[in-house]
Amino acid sequence: MAERGEILAGTTDAWLLWSLTGEHRTDDTTASRTMLYNPRTRDWDQDVLDVLEIPRSILPAIQPSCSQFGAVRSDILGHSLPITASLVDQQAALFGQACYAPGDVKVTYGTGAFILMNTGYTIPISQFGLVPTVAWSLPDSISYALDGGIYVAGAAVQWLRDGLGIIASAFVPALAGLAAPYWDSYARGTIVGLTRGTTRAHIVRAALEGIAYRTRDVLEAMAQDTGRSISSIKADGGASDNAFLMQSLADISGVEVRVAAMRETTALGAGFMAGLGAGLWGDQSELASLWREAASYGPHKNDEIDRHYQVWLRAVERAKAWVAPDAV
Repeated sequence: MAERGEILAGTTDAWLLWSLTGEHRTDDTTASRTMLYNPRTRDWDQDVLDVLEIPRSILPAIQPSCSQFGAVRSDILGHSLPITASLVDQQAALFGQACYAPGDVKVTYGTGAFILMNTGYTIPISQFGLVPTVAWSLPDSISYALDGGIYVAGAAVQWLRDGLGIIASAFVPALAGLAAPYWDSYARGTIVGLTRGTTRAHIVRAALEGIAYRTRDVLEAMAQDTGRSISSIKADGGASDNAFLMQSLADISGVEVRVAAMRETTALGAGFMAGLGAGLWGDQSELASLWREAASYGPHKNDEIDRHYQVWLRAVERAKAWVAPDAV
Protein backbone atom coordinates (compact mmCIF):
# COMPACT_ATOMS: atom_id res chain seq x y z
CA MET A 1 0.00 0.00 0.00
CA ALA A 2 2.85 2.38 0.82
CA GLU A 3 4.44 1.78 -2.58
CA ARG A 4 1.13 2.61 -4.26
CA GLY A 5 0.66 5.78 -2.22
CA GLU A 6 -2.46 4.41 -0.55
CA ILE A 7 -1.43 4.90 3.09
CA LEU A 8 -0.04 7.73 5.22
CA ALA A 9 1.12 7.67 8.84
CA GLY A 10 1.78 10.33 11.42
CA THR A 11 1.06 11.63 14.90
CA THR A 12 -2.23 13.15 16.07
CA ASP A 13 -1.34 16.62 14.81
CA ALA A 14 -0.69 15.26 11.32
CA TRP A 15 -4.10 13.56 11.31
CA LEU A 16 -5.82 16.76 12.48
CA LEU A 17 -4.04 18.85 9.87
CA TRP A 18 -4.91 16.31 7.18
CA SER A 19 -8.55 16.29 8.25
CA LEU A 20 -8.77 20.09 8.33
CA THR A 21 -6.62 21.05 5.35
CA GLY A 22 -5.88 17.96 3.28
CA GLU A 23 -2.15 18.58 3.88
CA HIS A 24 0.10 15.85 5.35
CA ARG A 25 2.39 17.91 7.60
CA THR A 26 3.90 18.08 11.06
CA ASP A 27 6.36 20.34 12.88
CA ASP A 28 9.83 19.92 14.36
CA THR A 29 8.65 19.59 17.98
CA THR A 30 6.24 16.76 17.22
CA ALA A 31 8.63 14.97 14.91
CA SER A 32 11.34 15.16 17.58
CA ARG A 33 9.21 13.02 19.94
CA THR A 34 8.83 10.10 17.53
CA MET A 35 12.43 8.77 17.78
CA LEU A 36 12.44 8.88 13.97
CA TYR A 37 13.75 12.45 13.77
CA ASN A 38 17.33 13.69 13.47
CA PRO A 39 17.58 16.99 15.39
CA ARG A 40 20.77 17.97 13.58
CA THR A 41 19.40 17.62 10.06
CA ARG A 42 15.84 18.54 11.12
CA ASP A 43 14.48 15.72 9.02
CA TRP A 44 13.44 12.10 9.34
CA ASP A 45 16.49 9.96 10.09
CA GLN A 46 16.92 7.67 7.11
CA ASP A 47 19.10 5.20 9.03
CA VAL A 48 16.37 4.71 11.64
CA LEU A 49 13.69 4.44 8.97
CA ASP A 50 15.73 1.77 7.20
CA VAL A 51 16.19 -0.28 10.38
CA LEU A 52 12.47 -0.12 11.16
CA GLU A 53 11.52 -0.57 7.50
CA ILE A 54 9.36 2.56 7.48
CA PRO A 55 8.93 4.11 4.03
CA ARG A 56 9.70 7.83 4.15
CA SER A 57 6.85 8.43 1.70
CA ILE A 58 4.18 7.67 4.32
CA LEU A 59 5.47 10.26 6.82
CA PRO A 60 4.37 13.90 6.94
CA ALA A 61 6.52 16.77 5.72
CA ILE A 62 8.32 18.50 8.60
CA GLN A 63 8.24 22.29 8.85
CA PRO A 64 8.82 25.02 11.48
CA SER A 65 6.38 25.21 14.41
CA CYS A 66 5.57 28.76 13.34
CA SER A 67 4.73 28.51 9.64
CA GLN A 68 1.88 28.02 7.20
CA PHE A 69 0.33 24.56 7.63
CA GLY A 70 -2.42 25.11 5.11
CA ALA A 71 -5.94 26.46 5.42
CA VAL A 72 -9.02 24.93 7.00
CA ARG A 73 -11.36 23.84 4.24
CA SER A 74 -14.20 26.28 3.67
CA ASP A 75 -16.81 23.52 3.95
CA ILE A 76 -15.83 23.04 7.62
CA LEU A 77 -16.12 26.62 8.93
CA GLY A 78 -17.90 28.30 6.08
CA HIS A 79 -14.75 30.13 5.07
CA SER A 80 -11.05 29.36 4.73
CA LEU A 81 -8.89 29.93 7.84
CA PRO A 82 -5.07 29.67 7.81
CA ILE A 83 -3.29 27.45 10.36
CA THR A 84 -0.09 29.25 11.33
CA ALA A 85 1.33 27.09 14.14
CA SER A 86 1.60 23.55 15.44
CA LEU A 87 3.67 22.24 18.35
CA VAL A 88 3.71 19.66 21.16
CA ASP A 89 1.91 20.45 24.42
CA GLN A 90 4.86 20.82 26.81
CA GLN A 91 6.86 22.83 24.30
CA ALA A 92 3.78 25.03 23.91
CA ALA A 93 3.76 25.52 27.69
CA LEU A 94 7.46 26.48 27.59
CA PHE A 95 6.65 29.03 24.88
CA GLY A 96 3.59 30.28 26.76
CA GLN A 97 5.71 30.77 29.87
CA ALA A 98 7.96 33.08 27.84
CA CYS A 99 10.99 30.88 28.56
CA TYR A 100 12.81 32.31 25.56
CA ALA A 101 16.37 32.50 26.93
CA PRO A 102 18.75 29.54 27.33
CA GLY A 103 18.56 28.33 30.92
CA ASP A 104 14.91 29.31 31.40
CA VAL A 105 12.92 26.52 33.06
CA LYS A 106 9.22 25.78 33.46
CA VAL A 107 7.32 23.03 35.27
CA THR A 108 3.76 22.05 34.43
CA TYR A 109 1.86 20.16 37.15
CA GLY A 110 -1.00 17.92 36.09
CA THR A 111 -1.45 14.19 36.57
CA GLY A 112 2.33 14.08 36.23
CA ALA A 113 4.88 16.88 36.14
CA PHE A 114 6.83 18.01 33.11
CA ILE A 115 9.98 20.09 33.46
CA LEU A 116 11.64 21.66 30.43
CA MET A 117 14.76 23.82 30.17
CA ASN A 118 15.45 25.98 27.13
CA THR A 119 18.98 25.11 25.93
CA GLY A 120 19.05 27.53 22.99
CA TYR A 121 20.93 26.29 19.93
CA THR A 122 22.62 23.51 21.92
CA ILE A 123 21.32 19.95 21.61
CA PRO A 124 21.82 18.64 25.16
CA ILE A 125 23.13 15.17 25.94
CA SER A 126 22.00 13.91 29.34
CA GLN A 127 23.87 11.56 31.64
CA PHE A 128 20.62 11.02 33.58
CA GLY A 129 18.38 9.98 30.71
CA LEU A 130 16.64 13.32 30.37
CA VAL A 131 15.25 13.77 26.88
CA PRO A 132 16.80 16.22 24.39
CA THR A 133 14.08 17.67 22.21
CA VAL A 134 13.17 20.57 19.96
CA ALA A 135 11.66 23.41 22.01
CA TRP A 136 10.21 25.17 18.95
CA SER A 137 11.25 26.26 15.51
CA LEU A 138 10.68 29.53 13.65
CA PRO A 139 11.23 30.11 9.93
CA ASP A 140 14.76 31.40 10.57
CA SER A 141 15.81 29.68 13.82
CA ILE A 142 15.39 26.68 16.10
CA SER A 143 15.61 26.26 19.88
CA TYR A 144 16.24 23.02 21.76
CA ALA A 145 15.26 21.89 25.25
CA LEU A 146 15.98 19.28 27.90
CA ASP A 147 12.89 17.45 29.12
CA GLY A 148 12.48 15.70 32.46
CA GLY A 149 9.17 13.98 33.13
CA ILE A 150 7.67 12.83 36.44
CA TYR A 151 5.03 10.14 36.07
CA VAL A 152 3.00 11.02 39.16
CA ALA A 153 2.37 14.45 40.69
CA GLY A 154 -1.26 15.53 41.04
CA ALA A 155 -2.27 11.89 40.61
CA ALA A 156 -0.65 11.14 43.99
CA VAL A 157 -2.98 13.55 45.77
CA GLN A 158 -5.95 12.20 43.83
CA TRP A 159 -4.99 8.66 44.87
CA LEU A 160 -4.80 9.68 48.53
CA ARG A 161 -8.25 11.23 48.28
CA ASP A 162 -10.05 8.63 46.15
CA GLY A 163 -8.06 5.47 46.80
CA LEU A 164 -7.41 5.73 50.54
CA GLY A 165 -10.24 7.98 51.63
CA ILE A 166 -7.84 10.58 53.00
CA ILE A 167 -7.07 13.61 51.09
CA ALA A 168 -3.45 11.19 52.46
CA SER A 169 7.53 9.98 56.99
CA ALA A 170 8.47 10.49 53.35
CA PHE A 171 6.09 9.64 50.53
CA VAL A 172 7.76 8.54 47.28
CA PRO A 173 5.05 8.96 44.59
CA ALA A 174 6.28 6.09 42.42
CA LEU A 175 2.74 4.90 41.73
CA ALA A 176 3.67 4.24 38.09
CA GLY A 177 7.40 3.65 38.60
CA LEU A 178 10.03 6.39 38.69
CA ALA A 179 10.76 8.50 35.61
CA ALA A 180 13.59 11.06 35.31
CA PRO A 181 16.27 10.90 36.52
CA TYR A 182 15.93 7.35 37.97
CA TRP A 183 14.11 5.49 35.16
CA ASP A 184 12.99 2.52 37.24
CA SER A 185 9.72 1.00 36.03
CA TYR A 186 9.92 -1.54 38.87
CA ALA A 187 9.81 1.10 41.62
CA ARG A 188 6.63 1.42 43.64
CA GLY A 189 5.10 4.13 45.80
CA THR A 190 6.25 4.03 49.40
CA ILE A 191 5.47 5.85 52.63
CA VAL A 192 8.34 5.45 55.09
CA GLY A 193 9.05 6.73 58.59
CA LEU A 194 5.56 6.12 60.00
CA THR A 195 5.08 6.10 63.78
CA ARG A 196 2.04 5.89 66.07
CA GLY A 197 2.05 9.67 66.05
CA THR A 198 1.67 9.93 62.27
CA THR A 199 -1.60 11.58 61.27
CA ARG A 200 -3.43 12.16 58.01
CA ALA A 201 -2.00 15.66 57.94
CA HIS A 202 1.55 14.27 58.07
CA ILE A 203 0.86 11.97 55.11
CA VAL A 204 -0.74 14.73 53.05
CA ARG A 205 2.24 16.98 53.74
CA ALA A 206 4.64 14.16 52.83
CA ALA A 207 2.79 13.64 49.53
CA LEU A 208 3.06 17.31 48.56
CA GLU A 209 6.69 17.49 49.63
CA GLY A 210 7.33 14.31 47.64
CA ILE A 211 6.21 16.14 44.49
CA ALA A 212 8.61 18.96 45.33
CA TYR A 213 11.47 16.52 46.00
CA ARG A 214 10.88 14.80 42.65
CA THR A 215 11.04 18.20 40.98
CA ARG A 216 14.34 18.94 42.73
CA ASP A 217 15.68 15.58 41.49
CA VAL A 218 15.06 16.65 37.89
CA LEU A 219 16.30 20.22 38.37
CA GLU A 220 19.59 18.98 39.82
CA ALA A 221 20.02 16.57 36.91
CA MET A 222 19.34 19.40 34.44
CA ALA A 223 21.85 21.66 36.16
CA GLN A 224 24.54 18.98 35.98
CA ASP A 225 23.75 18.09 32.37
CA THR A 226 23.88 21.68 31.13
CA GLY A 227 26.37 23.27 33.51
CA ARG A 228 23.78 25.96 34.21
CA SER A 229 22.79 27.20 37.65
CA ILE A 230 19.00 27.34 38.05
CA SER A 231 17.86 30.24 40.21
CA SER A 232 14.25 30.60 39.09
CA ILE A 233 11.53 28.45 37.52
CA LYS A 234 8.05 29.20 36.22
CA ALA A 235 5.16 26.97 37.31
CA ASP A 236 1.74 26.31 35.84
CA GLY A 237 -0.97 23.66 35.84
CA GLY A 238 -3.58 22.83 38.46
CA ALA A 239 -1.20 22.12 41.35
CA SER A 240 0.43 25.54 40.94
CA ASP A 241 -2.62 26.90 42.80
CA ASN A 242 -1.42 25.12 45.95
CA ALA A 243 0.58 27.70 47.91
CA PHE A 244 2.04 25.08 50.28
CA LEU A 245 3.37 23.02 47.38
CA MET A 246 4.83 26.07 45.63
CA GLN A 247 6.55 27.28 48.81
CA SER A 248 7.82 23.75 49.51
CA LEU A 249 9.18 23.61 45.96
CA ALA A 250 11.01 26.90 46.47
CA ASP A 251 12.44 25.81 49.83
CA ILE A 252 13.39 22.27 48.80
CA SER A 253 14.89 23.26 45.42
CA GLY A 254 16.45 26.52 46.59
CA VAL A 255 15.01 28.47 43.66
CA GLU A 256 12.45 31.21 43.17
CA VAL A 257 9.13 29.82 41.95
CA ARG A 258 7.05 32.14 39.76
CA VAL A 259 3.48 31.03 39.16
CA ALA A 260 1.90 32.13 35.91
CA ALA A 261 -1.33 34.12 36.07
CA MET A 262 -2.57 32.05 33.13
CA ARG A 263 -2.67 28.50 34.48
CA GLU A 264 -3.32 26.95 31.05
CA THR A 265 -0.03 28.02 29.52
CA THR A 266 -0.10 25.17 27.01
CA ALA A 267 -3.07 26.77 25.27
CA LEU A 268 -1.51 30.21 25.74
CA GLY A 269 1.73 29.07 24.09
CA ALA A 270 -0.13 27.64 21.11
CA GLY A 271 -1.99 30.94 20.79
CA PHE A 272 1.25 32.92 21.07
CA MET A 273 2.84 30.82 18.33
CA ALA A 274 -0.19 31.08 16.05
CA GLY A 275 -0.39 34.84 16.56
CA LEU A 276 3.30 35.17 15.80
CA GLY A 277 2.79 33.22 12.59
CA ALA A 278 -0.21 35.36 11.64
CA GLY A 279 1.70 38.60 12.22
CA LEU A 280 -0.29 39.70 15.29
CA TRP A 281 2.97 40.08 17.20
CA GLY A 282 6.37 40.97 15.86
CA ASP A 283 8.76 38.86 17.91
CA GLN A 284 9.33 36.95 21.15
CA SER A 285 10.26 40.08 23.13
CA GLU A 286 6.78 41.43 22.45
CA LEU A 287 5.28 38.15 23.65
CA ALA A 288 7.45 38.18 26.78
CA SER A 289 5.96 41.54 27.75
CA LEU A 290 2.51 39.90 27.84
CA TRP A 291 3.48 37.27 30.45
CA ARG A 292 1.90 37.86 33.86
CA GLU A 293 2.76 36.49 37.29
CA ALA A 294 0.12 35.43 39.81
CA ALA A 295 2.47 34.76 42.73
CA SER A 296 6.14 34.39 43.56
CA TYR A 297 7.72 32.17 46.21
CA GLY A 298 11.27 32.75 47.41
CA PRO A 299 13.30 29.97 49.07
CA HIS A 300 13.68 29.95 52.84
CA LYS A 301 17.14 28.75 53.75
CA ASN A 302 17.67 26.47 56.74
CA ASP A 303 19.97 23.61 57.64
CA GLU A 304 17.14 21.09 57.85
CA ILE A 305 16.28 21.15 54.14
CA ASP A 306 19.36 19.30 52.91
CA ARG A 307 19.08 16.82 55.78
CA HIS A 308 15.47 16.11 54.83
CA TYR A 309 16.51 15.73 51.20
CA GLN A 310 18.99 13.03 52.21
CA VAL A 311 16.12 11.24 53.99
CA TRP A 312 14.14 11.55 50.75
CA LEU A 313 16.98 9.98 48.74
CA ARG A 314 17.08 7.07 51.20
CA ALA A 315 13.33 6.63 50.74
CA VAL A 316 13.78 6.60 46.96
CA GLU A 317 16.36 3.83 47.27
CA ARG A 318 13.81 1.75 49.19
CA ALA A 319 11.18 2.35 46.52
CA LYS A 320 13.44 1.37 43.60
CA ALA A 321 13.31 -2.16 42.19
CA TRP A 322 10.47 -2.97 44.59
CA VAL A 323 9.01 -5.64 42.33
CA ALA A 324 10.82 -8.24 40.27
CA PRO A 325 10.52 -7.94 36.47
CA ASP A 326 8.70 -11.27 36.24
CA ALA A 327 6.10 -10.06 38.78
CA VAL A 328 4.94 -7.12 36.67
